[in-house]
Amino acid sequence: MRYLLDTHVALRILRDEPISSKAKAIIDDVTTEIFVSIASAWELAIKVGLGKLKYYGGVRAFLDDIKLNDFTLLGVEEAHIEQVQALEYHHRDPFDRLLIATAIAEDMIFLSADENVPKYDVNWLW
Repeated sequence: MRYLLDTHVALRILRDEPISSKAKAIIDDVTTEIFVSIASAWELAIKVGLGKLKYYGGVRAFLDDIKLNDFTLLGVEEAHIEQVQALEYHHRDPFDRLLIATAIAEDMIFLSADENVPKYDVNWLW
């Protein structure tokens, strides 16, 4: 199975913070493919730059940590952007919308604790 991490889930994992038992089992399963969108790095870069988030080493360290954890960095593709346009507006956070659209377009399961995610027609788990 292929899973896309929400930004907050990637941060929790990389910081060794608690995640749901279901999500932990997926992350620990060596047969799963775990992806992190470059959009999550972009979101982190903005929040670190604004002083709203601390991540030692900033976005460079985040990208390095993704590789160290054997997660695959996923670029933003045309199909992801087209899917954003088709999404209903259950919430307006552009990064969340892009991540949800990416999971739909790539037929991935989206790992997220965001309460808005189940409102979308996306394979979701937490």
